[in-house]
Amino acid sequence: MTEQMRLMAVHAHPDDESSKGAATMAKYVAEGVKVLVATCTGGERGSVLNPKMDRPEVLADITNIRRAEMAEAREILGVDQAWLGFIDSGLPEGDPLPPLPEGCFGLQDPEEAAKPLIKLIREFRPHVMTTYDENGGYPHPDHIMCHKVSVVAFDAAGDPEKYPELGEPWQPMKLYYNSGWTRARMLALHEGMLAAGLESPYTEWLEKWSDRDDRGDKITTRIECGEYFHTRDDALRAHATQVDPDGFWFRIPLELQQKVWPTEDFELARSLVDSPIPESDLFTGIHESAVRSEV
Repeated sequence: MTEQMRLMAVHAHPDDESSKGAATMAKYVAEGVKVLVATCTGGERGSVLNPKMDRPEVLADITNIRRAEMAEAREILGVDQAWLGFIDSGLPEGDPLPPLPEGCFGLQDPEEAAKPLIKLIREFRPHVMTTYDENGGYPHPDHIMCHKVSVVAFDAAGDPEKYPELGEPWQPMKLYYNSGWTRARMLALHEGMLAAGLESPYTEWLEKWSDRDDRGDKITTRIECGEYFHTRDDALRAHATQVDPDGFWFRIPLELQQKVWPTEDFELARSLVDSPIPESDLFTGIHESAVRSEV
């Protein structure tokens, strides 16, 4: 009997775990993998993006409501979840951009802000971690800081000389970046909608794509998880302040998504095991080396 595999997904805000890699997590939970979501901030400054929830009483209690939404989403996904305790930076808008709020996550020193994540890694002992790329997936200050903190923690957690007060060292074996909307994925869904005689919600996005960064060529790992897309969508809908159930993200029929693009995609950023590319499993190379039994 080999050791139970453990996966940690590090995210900036509640709802990010349901929009990035959620079906992959649900798949691994179903296969017996222990999955922990680390949420950096409470999402306190997130805008209410669902018109049905844009009410004074919701805005007045947004911190508690977002925590309740996270609790529902993690139950749907079957994952454990921990708060790292930082304050949402908000998404600055304007030209020039205004300064970030004092004390927010985006202004932290990554070496210092990594401490709660290092402690969590040493307690949970994940074999694999996922996070965002150096651009945050998109340039939200909390997403960029989430990347920085995750990389510091991945490198430091296994070093007995670093942060010795945070527990016994544990070195995750692989670090992945979530792959977001590549042009190839959007184009495949767009063409699938048109072929089905449906209106595509991506027409305008594709027309403006030349201005966007496309990391499609960096994808190393595709996880077949189409059968868990419904779980992903249910978890996403649990974040009712952030997601309109009648809105943009649910306009592509589930069956079409499962047919046209049935994977969630990742970039392998660091690996301490032999794992030939391309991959179809985040734990490739780790299964073979895990020989210690665990109760």
